[in-house]
Amino acid sequence: MPPTEEPAARPVEPTDDLALALRLADAADAVAMARFDAADLRIDTKPDRTHVTEADLETERAIRRILDAERPDDGILGEEYGSSGDTSRRWVIDPIDGTHNYMRGIPVWATLIALTVDGVPVVGVVSQPALGRRWWAAAGQGAWTTTAAGETRRIRVSGIDEIAASSISFQSVEQWDDVDLVPTLERLTRAVWRDRGYGDALPYMWLAEGRLELVAEFGVKEYDIAAIAPIVREAGGRFTAFDGTDRLDAESSLATNGVLHDAFLTLLHEEDDR
Repeated sequence: MPPTEEPAARPVEPTDDLALALRLADAADAVAMARFDAADLRIDTKPDRTHVTEADLETERAIRRILDAERPDDGILGEEYGSSGDTSRRWVIDPIDGTHNYMRGIPVWATLIALTVDGVPVVGVVSQPALGRRWWAAAGQGAWTTTAAGETRRIRVSGIDEIAASSISFQSVEQWDDVDLVPTLERLTRAVWRDRGYGDALPYMWLAEGRLELVAEFGVKEYDIAAIAPIVREAGGRFTAFDGTDRLDAESSLATNGVLHDAFLTLLHEEDDR
């Protein structure tokens, strides 16, 4: 079944917050692309043994400068510089989601920008400038994308209603092994039509476009998923933690086309009889 697309000659006029988020993405794209695949890219190791590049740091600083000037009363949570402000409105930023791809010159990475209100993500932007793609959503305004050809269109999840006909992305076997769920992953992959580990934010966007029916991930932080949730939901899908709750702090995510969400939850939580 081809992806469900809804061309629109005149996209919905963005809210002030969404318009700002899109401008933040423009600024982030300029900074990140200026150092992408640079031979002299500076790479450091953080205390948790993950990598950070100079581009991660400068991209987040660029976003924070704009927010400090235009939304001084809002809080900010960023992967690289932590949390600031104590308010019901908080911008959540992952300057480069997919740092390991970025530092190896692989173009599958993104800047993630979200606005949460009372902990609920209401605006989300996922920008992948190395691929020439961007996706965005705001509560009640639908989910949208700009293609590499410059076309703007509304996107919708697929209508596939059988697990056996679904295509999924599970991110990595290591993630499932870390939470002792490799047998569950095996059961899942045997039940579906097709499975791949595409990685990072991109498979969620393909799900929102109707190209996948499930994406599941573990070990995620709020800044990894806050921008993704409203895009999936506004595209007609469901986005929860692995336990089915709407929490962003559960360190897991389960995105589906909505139709199959409950069926996937049932399958994933069956006891392994082996």
